[in-house]
Amino acid sequence: MNNFYQQYKGAIERFIDQALQEDIEGHDHSSLACFDAALQRKAELKVKEDCVIAGISLAEKIFRHYDPSLSIEILVQEGEILRSGAVAFNVSGNAQSVLATERLVLNCMQRMSGIASYVERLTKKIQHTNCKILDTRKTTPGFRYPEKWAVSIGGGYNHRMGLFDAIMIKDNHIDFCGGIGKALDKTKNYIDEKKLNLPVIVEVRGGLEIDQVMEFPWVDRILLDNMTPGILKQNIEKIDGKFETEASGNITEERLVSYAETGIDYVSMGAVTYGAVPVDLSLKAV
Repeated sequence: MNNFYQQYKGAIERFIDQALQEDIEGHDHSSLACFDAALQRKAELKVKEDCVIAGISLAEKIFRHYDPSLSIEILVQEGEILRSGAVAFNVSGNAQSVLATERLVLNCMQRMSGIASYVERLTKKIQHTNCKILDTRKTTPGFRYPEKWAVSIGGGYNHRMGLFDAIMIKDNHIDFCGGIGKALDKTKNYIDEKKLNLPVIVEVRGGLEIDQVMEFPWVDRILLDNMTPGILKQNIEKIDGKFETEASGNITEERLVSYAETGIDYVSMGAVTYGAVPVDLSLKAV
């Protein structure tokens, strides 16, 4: 799980800075009004419903970013399945610091645990196949990195972080460019000119476009969009393992297994981030 942080450390630290600034603006007047600045207290992160816990590592970084003197005792593993009533960690130290960071920690962990729990449930449904679940860019602005971190904690995989770490040629690119052939010719020239080492994914809408993409063997993955499982299976047989394959487009939890069983390599689902329900957690003084 720490590999995610190491890979995206700069972006996550910026997120923490901005989120604390949004919430505190330099002063937590409630705590300043209620008790002395020297007061030391302890609080515990309590789980109030069964879940896959996610965001412990981020919570630790938020606490220490705000006040390095805070002490965090972690009691469970990131990604562990917890039952209602479990305690994930204790945090102790300056009471004003604990309360200044409480809401941000809870906001992140509740959302991340909801996503991880949802992804874990989906992954179990298709564990009899070789299909992997991918997230998408359908994320909350400003909160993309924690959301995608939570997907990986739940057993899913990150598609791409943004427009900068992969080339994904979709229907609008193809239509604006005047066809798949033109789009891929220009893409190849661009990659060579810029000396880029980026994966190239091409979205197709039918058999003709698949045939066209297969003339460009340097493409990494063919994304089969808005196809029924029956049509999808036929097209996977056509591709015959020459390219990675991905299915997308209105793939719900109820329909997931039928898609995974076609032999597709990946299924991408925006719902793993925007459709997950946050988990009820609390940070209580002890």
